[in-house]
Amino acid sequence: MKIISDRLVSLGFGKFVRADKVVALVPIEEERGSGRRTLVYVEGIGEPLVGGRTEGTILRDMVGAESGAIELLRELQLQIGQVRPLLKASIRSEAGLDLDQLSRRITELTGE
Repeated sequence: MKIISDRLVSLGFGKFVRADKVVALVPIEEERGSGRRTLVYVEGIGEPLVGGRTEGTILRDMVGAESGAIELLRELQLQIGQVRPLLKASIRSEAGLDLDQLSRRITELTGE
């Protein structure tokens, strides 16, 4: 996952931090409740901030919704790469799905 720099992430209850300054997210297990879900360690701040949102929600905001889509595209491209040419030709002929063209399009979108 790639953190989006210069993105402000809500920790809940009016607290925001820059996504690229978050060092660690630790779920609060004891005394957890409304407004107390996650300890957020931020670069340059000695004590962790208490976030009112879960670590998963904060992390998703840090990487953006598009990160999951990019990971899915990379996985799909790896799977396409394992399909043998004869099977690719058969799929193209029978279903009209050109896996090589799809792979090229994924490369264009991901920049890899």
